[in-house]
Amino acid sequence: MEDVLDSIASGEADMVQWLRRFYFGDADLVGLKPLTENLEDIDARGISTLPVGDPALGINLRVGKFGPYLEREVNGELQRANVPADLAPDELTVEKAEELFAVPSGERELGNHPQWGVPILAKSGRYGPYVCEILAEDAPKSAKPRTASLLSTMTLDTITLADAVALLDLPRVVGIDPASGEEITTQNGRYGPYVKRGTDSRTLASEDQIFSLTLDEALVIYAQPKQRGRRAAAPPLRDLGTDPSTGKPVVIKEGRFGPYITDGEFNATVPRSADPLTFSVDQAFDLLAEKRAAGPAPAKTPVKRAAKKTAKKTAKRAPAKKAAKKAAKKATTRAAGPASSPESAGHPGTATALAERPTDDGDAD
Repeated sequence: MEDVLDSIASGEADMVQWLRRFYFGDADLVGLKPLTENLEDIDARGISTLPVGDPALGINLRVGKFGPYLEREVNGELQRANVPADLAPDELTVEKAEELFAVPSGERELGNHPQWGVPILAKSGRYGPYVCEILAEDAPKSAKPRTASLLSTMTLDTITLADAVALLDLPRVVGIDPASGEEITTQNGRYGPYVKRGTDSRTLASEDQIFSLTLDEALVIYAQPKQRGRRAAAPPLRDLGTDPSTGKPVVIKEGRFGPYITDGEFNATVPRSADPLTFSVDQAFDLLAEKRAAGPAPAKTPVKRAAKKTAKKTAKRAPAKKAAKKAAKKATTRAAGPASSPESAGHPGTATALAERPTDDGDAD
């Protein structure tokens, strides 16, 4: 599908024709419409089964309740194998499937924990091989059996009871930091081995350090600046030397959106059609020169939203002021009207108002 979409984007294929074929289908392709018209007739097992390699081999990938797994029939019996969660779809080849089928699917009892006396088993699960404890029948309901993944150097066939106990007893206490008083431990996590002090975790160079790291070695690790991210910065793909225009060293690095050329200040993308390892040095310098000539990208002006809110508040308050003016005008009219009317001469309030009002001539004779 990706190739077809690229052809549509480049104008080599017609979008409408492709959509019509995708929806209605043709002699070679069952379209989306025929597939969804009779959903009740769809074989759930069939649509969740995909052949691995040649269908004649009988190796199928199935999606079950607990994730994907492999299945095939051998001498009339079904053989199944778990598919690791971190295995990419394009890595599931026939050879890889045979490796997964060869992994023991059962469990192997290694012995009892020397301190707690509970049985320890080695098993294969969705996330790979692991060891676990089997709690006694009278154990409290709140108790949970400990589990631990095997290290990359271990297998279900070769792991020993001592190895399993060491894994289950993690995290391992290395010692106490004399400066902070915090406990330092080593652990095996989802992204590999690491050492931990309080909330500060550092990656270890190898799995062996989980069990061999000393307190002095741990303090040396924490004396180094912490690297951001899970991995250190990758080295450049290629060193292009010094740019004759600026005198700055230029390299090609692998970025999020592909390889790019950089002198530490300006970046230029390596063309898709070019190989970063054989790309012309002069062309790389020319691309950087074009970026320098264009200058930095203009900063975006932030949108001012406060003015809109103020305008709305002002608009809402305006009717209140207008109403106040109308009320004042009515009060003035009401006071002036009765004083000049002949019918109001006998009203006590009006008489008082007229008596208190001074004459235009000042003193009366």
